[in-house]
Amino acid sequence: MSILKNSRRLFPGVILSAAVAGLALAMEHAEFMVFHVRWVESIVLAIAIGIFIATWRPIEARFRPGIEFSAKGLLEAAIVLIGASISYSAIRDAGVELVVGVASIVFLSIAATYLIGRLLGLSAKLAILIACGNSICGNSAIVAVAPVIEAPAKDVAAALAFTAGLGILAIFLLPLLYYHLELTLAQYGVVAGITAYAVPQVLAATAPVGAVSVQIGTLVKLIRVLMLGPVVFALNSAMKVRVGGQKGEATRPLVPWFILGFFGMVALRSSGLVSTAQAEILAQIASILTTLAMAALGLSVNVRSFFHAGGRVMLAATCSVVLLALMGFVLVSFLVPLP
Repeated sequence: MSILKNSRRLFPGVILSAAVAGLALAMEHAEFMVFHVRWVESIVLAIAIGIFIATWRPIEARFRPGIEFSAKGLLEAAIVLIGASISYSAIRDAGVELVVGVASIVFLSIAATYLIGRLLGLSAKLAILIACGNSICGNSAIVAVAPVIEAPAKDVAAALAFTAGLGILAIFLLPLLYYHLELTLAQYGVVAGITAYAVPQVLAATAPVGAVSVQIGTLVKLIRVLMLGPVVFALNSAMKVRVGGQKGEATRPLVPWFILGFFGMVALRSSGLVSTAQAEILAQIASILTTLAMAALGLSVNVRSFFHAGGRVMLAATCSVVLLALMGFVLVSFLVPLP
């Protein structure tokens, strides 16, 4: 009986979040049908629509439980499913120098971007979201880190919106660097793989240049994605120490269930127990759940607080992208020549 009662309590908010997510997915599809490219992903559209609705008309109290469940519970489930898209097998052929170089850049970029964000006056949690999003894998890193550091909805929305905008801009600017700096195909692949946020963006930035750039850029991007697990684990451990050390507050679990689930899915994918076809299906489900969770986050955002930090967030994210590109150039200048 309690389960049924709880379901009824969550139903209105989940349906509202699902409706916003459905509209965002439809808009993304229409965008692709007209322009043959997805300039703005459904995740960002869902946040924008949710913010618009919450600003236009205050959300009634009966929707709140379902919105909170969608923003947290469904997001954590999506994080678990994201693990199915990651396999360690491709790393074997990358070479120790490339793996160590990319991993070092990820951690250096996180530290530097966090420092830049704090110097610009951003909150610690927003600075962490920007740092991890830019340095690892954009949207996926932001949504994975957010529940671990207990980031407020307005910070998640700001980080996703501004990093998404810079990701689109990078697609146009990166090929210009290749032609003006006279990089080799391999060198450009490394720089693009380090700078662009998502795999589709890496493909869009490298495909006009050549197949070698596509292959190396995708591999470098994969190495960055593999840093997500260790970074999330480290942040959770840091939060556990901080919260556990305060009187009167409950100690956080050593590892949240969704982090264990994430690593479990990575292990299943790497061992071959999850096939490529199955991984693609799980990735699609994860994308839908993430869009639904982002719609719920948008419905929770106060638009005034969102825009208050807009300029500083954009500046911090821009500095981070420039820093990543510079680190990429440094890496290719010292790296053993790639094929």
